[in-house]
Amino acid sequence: MCLRDWVVDMKRRDFREKTQPLVMIIPMIDIMLFLLVFFMLGTIYMTQTNTLPVSLPQSSTAAKETRPNVVAITVLESGEVLFGKDSAPSQKLDEQIHAALSADAETVFVLRGDKNSRYENIVAVLDLLKKSGARKVSIATEPKR
Repeated sequence: MCLRDWVVDMKRRDFREKTQPLVMIIPMIDIMLFLLVFFMLGTIYMTQTNTLPVSLPQSSTAAKETRPNVVAITVLESGEVLFGKDSAPSQKLDEQIHAALSADAETVFVLRGDKNSRYENIVAVLDLLKKSGARKVSIATEPKR
């Protein structure tokens, strides 16, 4: 080994010891943005499937409820009342409302009345909600097209 090779080898060793590993942050940002978009789209599709299909009346000021604890109460055209995601008519609606309020006093009840249902059925549910102590009640509508 000649002197020149020895000097080159020492420079390489010195260079290897001083170099820091490279952190590639751009691909990491791309992956994080992809995951963010993926989860945002996933939650949008999950929130639309949490209620039963009902023909709602239209309103020009319709907006979606975004609070965390939302319970849907559906009044069908036949007058049957469904609580939450249940597909069977509710026999003990007042007990279910009390249970939801005892779990969280800030529960938001969204009344989803079919546009062809009788008004007295919707008023009966509103009356029951008021007697139960529900403070946050919304009436669901569809946006006008």
